[in-house]
Amino acid sequence: MDLRKLTAEQIRADLLQRRYSAVELAQAALEFAERENPKTNAYLHFCPERALEAARRVDEKIARGEDPGLLAGVPTAVKDVILTKGVRTTCASRLLQDFIPPYDATAVARLEAAGAVIIGKTNCDEFAMGSSNENSAFGPVRNPLDPERVPGGSSGGSAAAVAQGTAVVALGSDTGGSIRQPAAFCGVVGVTPTYGRVSRYGLTAFASSLDHIGPLSRTVRDSARVLQVIAGRDPRDSTSAFAPVPDYLAALNGNVRGLKIGLPKEYFEGLSDEVGRPLQEGVRLLESLGCTVHEISLPTTPYAIPCYYIICTAEASSNLARYDGVRYTIRSQQATDIIEMYAATRGEGFGAECKRRIMLGTYVLSAGYYDAYYLKAQKVRTLIARDFAQAFQQVDLIVTPVSPFPAFKLGEKIDDPLQMYLSDIYTITGDLAGIPCMSVPCGRTRDGLPVGMQILANHFQEALMLRLADAFERAGGFQL
Repeated sequence: MDLRKLTAEQIRADLLQRRYSAVELAQAALEFAERENPKTNAYLHFCPERALEAARRVDEKIARGEDPGLLAGVPTAVKDVILTKGVRTTCASRLLQDFIPPYDATAVARLEAAGAVIIGKTNCDEFAMGSSNENSAFGPVRNPLDPERVPGGSSGGSAAAVAQGTAVVALGSDTGGSIRQPAAFCGVVGVTPTYGRVSRYGLTAFASSLDHIGPLSRTVRDSARVLQVIAGRDPRDSTSAFAPVPDYLAALNGNVRGLKIGLPKEYFEGLSDEVGRPLQEGVRLLESLGCTVHEISLPTTPYAIPCYYIICTAEASSNLARYDGVRYTIRSQQATDIIEMYAATRGEGFGAECKRRIMLGTYVLSAGYYDAYYLKAQKVRTLIARDFAQAFQQVDLIVTPVSPFPAFKLGEKIDDPLQMYLSDIYTITGDLAGIPCMSVPCGRTRDGLPVGMQILANHFQEALMLRLADAFERAGGFQL
């Protein structure tokens, strides 16, 4: 069996027809992933015992004639900021290099209840802070399509694992584009659901009002299948929504005729030809499917970057205060009192990007600056959300680029934080507004690098967003 060609839907059908067992598939997936991982560093650690036990449960259900679940036997990777009981969760940080969680994240528990087989935890930017996956304490991830380039961040390990074929589906997290940008750079599908659609219980907090969990896969149908499983109300997360979860797979009927697609002019001004050309071809394909295209405006877009980097760093500085050497983390031995221990532990444990964001966040929350920065940023966030609300009164969906450029070289931007932050310019607005958005492959540059097309929808309209993405995939949009 070639894991690189299997889909979740096909695996489930094969298992039910007894073409192979879930245990055989899990063993093959583990062997393949461990053999291929040195090429990309996509995984930080594997969990063979857990994977084989989950696979055995699937085989036993099938033997008893029971439904094995929507994700029966599917080799799955989980970003290492999402808790897994008994399996190390490091957040790609030296501070948590030995941390073993006592419970599973809700999303993880729901995956396994649906038959998924979790084979390992994927590398990421430390505490999910970064846009290239170069900020990991355990080395950068390499893009499987070009090992000299980044896979995107912060869910670069999950995107690389799916693109490399070592996992069929994966979970990532998205705070400002950390699912969609790696999906675009690696040529896979990445979905960021509406804020509150998927429980954040067990997701290590970066910026709590912006964090999402979502799927990555090679096909839209597989992402819809994963979202079907992990979405829904969770009483352990007060921000999870009570909104009913529709049948996402049933929504993928291929019919998009008459849908109004908005192209925000602010997202296309000055866009390079290497990204703009495939996107223009993608838009023409949507028109050929019966969609109508309309120019719209999201006028507060230019303020999104400063708004986002004030809010996310403020929340990060608060959330990361718990990592002090007392409870979860390693503890510095270079201290004689508790204050020195705090400082030494955090100084030794956090990487440069985490320190940068903690300092920025602490500054904007400090006395005398709170109103000038944090409070003003929250007001701008409201204006950004209002822009989208008004736009969705005119159109059904919005299409934009994912990134201003394709995957860049390792080391190219790591020493220039501003340039790195600007790579999120098209993705952070969706997170600030809390709306669902996704990246789908939309052809390649002349150098053969993948380009992503971003689709954004109104709150809890994931089914409509996935339907457009699925129709685009069926029409050959991924190979433009």
